[in-house]
This record gives sequence, structure tokens and C-alpha cells, in this order.
Amino acid sequence: MGRFTVIPKDTFESLQLDAGVLLKRFNPAAPALLDEDIICATTGGIQASCVPTYSDLGEDVDNCPAKMKELAHLDSWEAKLAFTSLGTSKEGIRLALGAADIDAETGAIKPRRDLKQTDFSDVWWVGDRADGGCVAVRLKDALSTSGFSLQTTKAGKGQTSVELTGHVSINDQETMPMEFYSLDPSEVDVYTVNQNLLNVGSTFEGNSVNAGDAFATTLSAIEGYEVANVVVLMGNEDITETAYTELSGEVNIAEVTGNIQIIATATSQGA
Repeated sequence: MGRFTVIPKDTFESLQLDAGVLLKRFNPAAPALLDEDIICATTGGIQASCVPTYSDLGEDVDNCPAKMKELAHLDSWEAKLAFTSLGTSKEGIRLALGAADIDAETGAIKPRRDLKQTDFSDVWWVGDRADGGCVAVRLKDALSTSGFSLQTTKAGKGQTSVELTGHVSINDQETMPMEFYSLDPSEVDVYTVNQNLLNVGSTFEGNSVNAGDAFATTLSAIEGYEVANVVVLMGNEDITETAYTELSGEVNIAEVTGNIQIIATATSQGA
């Protein structure tokens, strides 16, 4: 092997594997994957692109060489996510249409004449890295620009082609519509903490915890109330019996292995 016939030593760590997944929500600071956030099943992979458009301000100047870097001007970025969906849920069809509503009474998905600001929403693509980390792409204020196109096949699955385009907001004109993340394994091994509390306070104020760490919080009812019900879930498994101490109001988990959800309610002492 020649002296320059080598690859970078971190090649394996930076390889992106498999097709990844499209998500409604994703938090790189606490990169948990929730089933309800998955937009649809896809086929053929997902294409993320962020392409700049440049103009040459010296193009019409007679004595100016072409492509002079000092006169190059960045006009815009075109950011897109393109994929083929296998899903035909109501929300999936609405997403492909772009400007459309789901009729609450009939369930019909109806294209709309006018565009609303609520038609724009962020969409995430997240894929695995070979070393256990992940790569993520956020398309900001995405809107379908290809419309709805369903292709069916005999004895096969219907496929819907979707192209989402990101948009710049008038309220934040310096922020371009796509951003990228490459997270190391240590950054991915984080679980979310979701506390659904009614008339109950908690000493834990964060929203995530590292995998393998211990978790602790103390629950207490607000004045005039008493705790009536507490449920502690980890990875969708009910661990209330081992994690919650009713007398002290403490929640203790020795080792976090999944997303934590704490549901607690307190009722009026006079009730």
C-alpha cells in the first residue's frame, strides 16, 4: 500500500448507516425517539439537500475576470427533504398537500385555496452513525412544494412522493431554513424526563438525564392540596412500586435505561 493510499482513522465513526427516520420533533440536547413523533414509513431512502445560489456581480463588467471571489454574492439557500412515503394517514396526506385541512366532522382532507402560516412546520430527519451516534437534519418551516402524487401497483404498496421545502421567516431573516447535527455516542445516550404534574411540584427542573445515571426528585403538593396519585414510567414500563416512596414523596431510579415519565395529581384537602 502506498504512503497516501489510506483513509482517515475516524472513517468508521463518521459513517451514516441505513435510511433513518422522519420526525415531527427532535431535541439534539436530549435525542430520544418517540413513536408518536415518527411521520411515516418510507421507501428508497430520504434525500436532504441544501443548495446555495450565487450571482457574479462582475459578470457584466467588461474588464473583470469571471468568477472573481470578491464579487461573488450569495443570493439564497434552497433546502429540501425529498422522500417516498408508504403511509396514507390523514396527517400524512395533509403534509403532502401542504395547504390543506382535515375536516373534524367528516375526516376528509381538503386542499385549501389560501396558504396559512400554520401550514409551515419543522421536520427532522435523523439517522444512525456507525459508532452509535447519530446525524440529524432540521428543515425549518417546511412546506410541501410537490403536491400529492400517489402511485399504486398490482400486488404492491401504494407510494406517495413528497418534497418538502424549508422557508425563511420574516421574523428571523438571517436564519437559513436548514441546520445539521452530528452527535457522538455520549451525546446520544440521553433520555427525556417528562413530568405531567397537576397541583404538584417537583425538585427536578430539567428535561433530560444521561443513560446509566441515577435519577431523583421529590414530589410535593401545593398548599391546601394532598398528593392523590403518582405513576412513574421508564421506557413505557410502570416502575412506580420500586421507584416511588409515598411517605416522603421521593422518586429514585438507580440507573436510567429509558425515557422517564412522571404523572402526579393532587386534590384539595377539603374535597
